[in-house]
Amino acid sequence: MTTTLRPAVAGALLRDWRERRRLSQLDLANLADTSTRHLSFVETGRSRPSRQMVLRLGEALQMPLAEQNQVLLAAGHAPEYQDARRDAAATRYLLEVLDLALAAHDPWPALVIDAQFDVVATNAAVDRLMGLVDPELLDPPVNVVRVMLHPRGLAGRVVNYGAWRAHLLRQVRQHAAAAPSADLRALLAEAAGYPDRSPAAPEHSGPTFALPLELQVDDAVLRMYSTVATFGTPLDVAASELAIETFLPADGATREWFART
Repeated sequence: MTTTLRPAVAGALLRDWRERRRLSQLDLANLADTSTRHLSFVETGRSRPSRQMVLRLGEALQMPLAEQNQVLLAAGHAPEYQDARRDAAATRYLLEVLDLALAAHDPWPALVIDAQFDVVATNAAVDRLMGLVDPELLDPPVNVVRVMLHPRGLAGRVVNYGAWRAHLLRQVRQHAAAAPSADLRALLAEAAGYPDRSPAAPEHSGPTFALPLELQVDDAVLRMYSTVATFGTPLDVAASELAIETFLPADGATREWFART
C-alpha cells in the first residue's frame, strides 16, 4: 500500500506548488524539459517520478530545499539536501562561517536572519542597537520585524516609519508567497496590527538610490542602507534559509557615529 500511496502524495505536493506559482502543466513541462502527459501522470499519482525528475521540477518551481526533500521522500527517494541543524558538528561549522561574515562587516551593523525573520546571530554594532529595545522583545527567538515595528521596539525611533513599515510588510508578504508557512502568516498578521504611526518624514536633500532606514539615536539621526546576502549555491536546508542583512552608512555622520562607537 505504501508504494501506491507515495506517487499520489508526491504528485499532490508538486501540483500544489505548481498552482502556487500560477503555472499551467504546459508551462511547467517546458521549464522542466518533460511532457505534459508525463507531468499529468506524476501529479495524479499514475506515474512515480524519478529522483532527477523531482529535482528538475523542484528547481523549475523554485521550491525551498526542505520542500524538495519532502517530495523526494513522498516519492520513495532519499533526501537530496542535508540539514546542518540535525548535526552538532555541521551546526558549529555553519555558525563559525556566519560569525566570520558578521565580523567582516564591522563596524557596520549586520545580522543573520532565518526564513521566519528570526535573528540567528548578530555583530557588536547590532547588539548596541538592540540595547534600545524593550528587553521583553529580546527573549529568543528575537524577530527582526517585531523589533523594528513593535511600539516597544525601535518603532518610536524610526524617522521614516511609514515607508520602512511598508517595506518590511512587503518583505514578509513576498516570503510568505514564495514559501508559505503558518509562522509567516502569523507574523504578518501581528506586524500589520501594530499601530501605524506614520508622521511625515523630513525630506533629505542628499542623493538617495534606495530606501534608507533613518533611526533616531540620542541627538543623531542614523541613515543606513540595507543590503541582503545569501549563500550563492546552497546545498544545505539550514543554509538555504539564512540571509545576512547589513546596514551600511548612507552619509558621513552615520559613518562617523559607528566608527567611533
